[in-house]
Amino acid sequence: MENVVLTVHLLLALALIGVVLLQRSEGGGLGMGGGGGGVTSGRSAATALGKLTWLLAIAFICTSLALTIIAARNSSGSSVLDRITDAPAPAVETEGAAEDDTTLTPEADGDAPLTPTAD
Repeated sequence: MENVVLTVHLLLALALIGVVLLQRSEGGGLGMGGGGGGVTSGRSAATALGKLTWLLAIAFICTSLALTIIAARNSSGSSVLDRITDAPAPAVETEGAAEDDTTLTPEADGDAPLTPTAD
């Protein structure tokens, strides 16, 4: 289910990019030229590409919300930090250590794994 929604989401994103790039530039964005013909008029007529842009944007937002809900439902509800066991840190010996021994290795404990495992 998540893969289907994700695929639709990506297709909507590509379609939205394409439709926006196909639209005619209205000018006036960021103070650039383009004439002042649209300044005095009320609302410009909605074109087919404008309506399609709104439709694709609404569908894109809906799939974004659906993906968020699916991801929240699939989460385990616990943090990675909650799974760390309280293992004591290895003691560092500075007085009796050899000069060439610069690495610290954890002590091998019979029941504690050295790397975290997925539950």
